[in-house]
Amino acid sequence: MQSSVGFLTDLVQGTVTEIQRGLVDALPKLIMALVFLSIAYVGIRLALRLVHGALDAVYPAEQDLIVNLATTVVGVFLWFAAALTLLKILGMGDIAASLGTAAGFIALGVSYALSSMIADTVAGVYLLRDPDFTPEDRVTADGVTGEVRDIGLRKSRFRLDDGDTVVVANSAVEKKWTLEGEPEQGAQVVDGSP
Repeated sequence: MQSSVGFLTDLVQGTVTEIQRGLVDALPKLIMALVFLSIAYVGIRLALRLVHGALDAVYPAEQDLIVNLATTVVGVFLWFAAALTLLKILGMGDIAASLGTAAGFIALGVSYALSSMIADTVAGVYLLRDPDFTPEDRVTADGVTGEVRDIGLRKSRFRLDDGDTVVVANSAVEKKWTLEGEPEQGAQVVDGSP
Protein backbone atom coordinates (compact mmCIF):
# COMPACT_ATOMS: atom_id res chain seq x y z
CA MET A 1 0.00 0.00 0.00
CA GLN A 2 1.21 3.40 -0.95
CA SER A 3 1.82 5.87 1.84
CA SER A 4 -0.19 9.06 2.03
CA VAL A 5 2.97 11.14 1.49
CA GLY A 6 3.81 9.14 -1.66
CA PHE A 7 0.24 9.49 -2.90
CA LEU A 8 0.30 13.24 -2.29
CA THR A 9 3.68 13.56 -4.02
CA ASP A 10 2.43 11.63 -7.06
CA LEU A 11 -0.70 13.75 -7.18
CA VAL A 12 1.26 17.03 -7.09
CA GLN A 13 3.74 15.78 -9.71
CA GLY A 14 0.91 14.62 -11.98
CA THR A 15 -0.90 17.93 -11.61
CA VAL A 16 2.23 19.95 -12.36
CA THR A 17 2.98 17.77 -15.38
CA GLU A 18 -0.55 18.22 -16.73
CA ILE A 19 -0.38 22.00 -16.21
CA GLN A 20 2.98 22.14 -18.00
CA ARG A 21 1.63 20.05 -20.87
CA GLY A 22 -1.47 22.26 -21.11
CA LEU A 23 0.62 25.44 -21.16
CA VAL A 24 2.91 24.03 -23.84
CA ASP A 25 -0.10 23.05 -25.94
CA ALA A 26 -1.80 26.43 -25.41
CA LEU A 27 1.30 28.58 -25.95
CA PRO A 28 0.97 28.86 -29.77
CA LYS A 29 -2.70 29.86 -29.43
CA LEU A 30 -1.88 32.43 -26.75
CA ILE A 31 0.90 33.95 -28.88
CA MET A 32 -1.41 34.05 -31.89
CA ALA A 33 -4.11 35.66 -29.74
CA LEU A 34 -1.69 38.35 -28.50
CA VAL A 35 -0.55 39.07 -32.06
CA PHE A 36 -4.18 39.24 -33.21
CA LEU A 37 -5.12 41.60 -30.36
CA SER A 38 -2.22 43.90 -31.22
CA ILE A 39 -3.15 43.99 -34.90
CA ALA A 40 -6.86 44.36 -34.09
CA TYR A 41 -6.17 47.26 -31.71
CA VAL A 42 -4.12 49.15 -34.30
CA GLY A 43 -6.56 48.30 -37.10
CA ILE A 44 -9.66 49.32 -35.14
CA ARG A 45 -8.06 52.57 -33.98
CA LEU A 46 -7.10 53.37 -37.58
CA ALA A 47 -10.58 52.44 -38.87
CA LEU A 48 -12.28 54.60 -36.23
CA ARG A 49 -10.00 57.52 -37.04
CA LEU A 50 -10.85 57.16 -40.74
CA VAL A 51 -14.59 56.91 -40.04
CA HIS A 52 -14.46 59.93 -37.72
CA GLY A 53 -12.44 61.94 -40.28
CA ALA A 54 -14.77 61.03 -43.16
CA LEU A 55 -17.90 61.90 -41.19
CA ASP A 56 -16.28 65.06 -39.83
CA ALA A 57 -15.69 66.18 -43.43
CA VAL A 58 -19.35 65.57 -44.32
CA TYR A 59 -21.03 67.07 -41.24
CA PRO A 60 -20.44 70.64 -40.01
CA ALA A 61 -19.01 71.28 -36.54
CA GLU A 62 -22.40 71.88 -34.93
CA GLN A 63 -23.40 68.32 -35.87
CA ASP A 64 -20.58 66.59 -33.99
CA LEU A 65 -23.20 64.52 -32.14
CA ILE A 66 -23.90 62.59 -35.34
CA VAL A 67 -20.20 62.03 -35.98
CA ASN A 68 -19.57 60.80 -32.43
CA LEU A 69 -22.64 58.53 -32.45
CA ALA A 70 -21.72 56.91 -35.77
CA THR A 71 -18.09 56.46 -34.70
CA THR A 72 -19.16 54.83 -31.43
CA VAL A 73 -21.54 52.43 -33.21
CA VAL A 74 -18.83 51.40 -35.67
CA GLY A 75 -16.38 50.94 -32.78
CA VAL A 76 -18.77 48.69 -30.86
CA PHE A 77 -19.31 46.47 -33.89
CA LEU A 78 -15.56 46.24 -34.66
CA TRP A 79 -14.61 45.38 -31.07
CA PHE A 80 -17.38 42.80 -30.82
CA ALA A 81 -16.18 41.17 -34.05
CA ALA A 82 -12.62 41.20 -32.72
CA ALA A 83 -13.74 39.54 -29.46
CA LEU A 84 -15.56 36.78 -31.38
CA THR A 85 -12.50 36.24 -33.58
CA LEU A 86 -10.27 36.08 -30.50
CA LEU A 87 -12.48 33.36 -29.01
CA LYS A 88 -12.23 31.43 -32.27
CA ILE A 89 -8.41 31.73 -32.24
CA LEU A 90 -8.31 30.44 -28.66
CA GLY A 91 -10.28 27.36 -29.73
CA MET A 92 -13.61 28.47 -28.36
CA GLY A 93 -15.45 28.69 -31.70
CA ASP A 94 -18.65 27.20 -30.30
CA ILE A 95 -18.75 29.83 -27.57
CA ALA A 96 -18.12 32.56 -30.17
CA ALA A 97 -20.99 31.27 -32.31
CA SER A 98 -23.29 31.13 -29.29
CA LEU A 99 -22.32 34.66 -28.24
CA GLY A 100 -22.90 35.95 -31.76
CA THR A 101 -26.36 34.41 -31.86
CA ALA A 102 -27.23 35.60 -28.36
CA ALA A 103 -26.00 39.11 -29.17
CA GLY A 104 -28.31 39.16 -32.19
CA PHE A 105 -31.33 38.26 -30.07
CA ILE A 106 -30.33 40.75 -27.37
CA ALA A 107 -29.89 43.48 -29.99
CA LEU A 108 -33.33 42.68 -31.38
CA GLY A 109 -34.88 42.97 -27.91
CA VAL A 110 -33.01 46.16 -27.09
CA SER A 111 -33.97 47.76 -30.40
CA TYR A 112 -37.61 46.90 -29.75
CA ALA A 113 -37.44 48.26 -26.21
CA LEU A 114 -35.69 51.43 -27.35
CA SER A 115 -37.69 51.94 -30.54
CA SER A 116 -38.98 55.37 -29.51
CA MET A 117 -35.46 56.48 -28.53
CA ILE A 118 -34.14 55.20 -31.86
CA ALA A 119 -36.95 57.02 -33.69
CA ASP A 120 -36.04 60.25 -31.84
CA THR A 121 -32.36 59.79 -32.71
CA VAL A 122 -33.04 59.14 -36.40
CA ALA A 123 -35.38 62.16 -36.50
CA GLY A 124 -32.68 64.19 -34.74
CA VAL A 125 -30.18 63.31 -37.45
CA TYR A 126 -32.66 64.46 -40.10
CA LEU A 127 -33.40 67.68 -38.22
CA LEU A 128 -29.71 68.43 -37.73
CA ARG A 129 -29.18 67.98 -41.48
CA ASP A 130 -32.22 70.07 -42.48
CA PRO A 131 -31.11 73.56 -43.59
CA ASP A 132 -34.62 74.92 -42.94
CA PHE A 133 -34.64 73.88 -39.26
CA THR A 134 -31.85 75.72 -37.46
CA PRO A 135 -31.38 77.42 -34.10
CA GLU A 136 -32.99 80.87 -33.88
CA ASP A 137 -35.69 79.90 -36.44
CA ARG A 138 -39.25 80.42 -35.33
CA VAL A 139 -41.26 77.23 -35.85
CA THR A 140 -44.45 75.51 -34.86
CA ALA A 141 -44.07 71.83 -34.01
CA ASP A 142 -46.22 69.47 -31.96
CA GLY A 143 -48.53 72.31 -30.95
CA VAL A 144 -45.67 74.51 -29.73
CA THR A 145 -44.67 77.79 -31.39
CA GLY A 146 -41.35 79.30 -30.47
CA GLU A 147 -37.73 79.93 -31.34
CA VAL A 148 -35.51 76.87 -31.84
CA ARG A 149 -32.85 77.08 -29.12
CA ASP A 150 -31.13 73.72 -29.42
CA ILE A 151 -31.37 70.63 -31.61
CA GLY A 152 -30.07 67.48 -29.93
CA LEU A 153 -30.06 63.92 -31.14
CA ARG A 154 -33.19 63.02 -29.15
CA LYS A 155 -34.88 66.32 -28.25
CA SER A 156 -35.24 69.86 -29.51
CA ARG A 157 -35.69 72.87 -27.24
CA PHE A 158 -37.94 75.81 -28.07
CA ARG A 159 -38.11 79.20 -26.32
CA LEU A 160 -41.68 80.43 -26.15
CA ASP A 161 -42.69 84.06 -26.39
CA ASP A 162 -43.10 84.25 -22.60
CA GLY A 163 -39.48 83.07 -22.12
CA ASP A 164 -40.30 79.50 -21.06
CA THR A 165 -38.40 76.64 -22.66
CA VAL A 166 -40.26 73.62 -23.99
CA VAL A 167 -38.55 70.34 -24.81
CA VAL A 168 -40.10 68.24 -27.59
CA ALA A 169 -39.06 64.77 -28.79
CA ASN A 170 -37.50 64.93 -32.24
CA SER A 171 -39.80 62.26 -33.65
CA ALA A 172 -42.79 64.50 -32.81
CA VAL A 173 -41.06 67.52 -34.36
CA GLU A 174 -40.05 65.66 -37.53
CA LYS A 175 -43.61 64.44 -38.18
CA LYS A 176 -44.88 67.94 -38.86
CA TRP A 177 -43.31 71.30 -38.26
CA THR A 178 -43.85 74.71 -39.87
CA LEU A 179 -41.33 77.48 -40.31
CA GLU A 180 -42.98 80.68 -39.14
CA GLY A 181 -42.33 83.99 -40.93
CA GLU A 182 -40.47 86.81 -39.28
CA PRO A 183 -42.77 88.94 -37.09
CA GLU A 184 -43.71 92.21 -38.71
CA GLN A 185 -41.78 95.28 -37.63
CA GLY A 186 -43.63 97.09 -34.84
CA ALA A 187 -46.12 94.24 -34.28
CA GLN A 188 -47.24 93.76 -30.71
CA VAL A 189 -47.33 90.40 -29.01
CA VAL A 190 -50.63 89.83 -27.27
CA ASP A 191 -50.29 87.58 -24.25
CA GLY A 192 -53.97 87.48 -23.34
CA SER A 193 -53.65 89.52 -20.11
CA PRO A 194 -55.89 92.60 -19.61
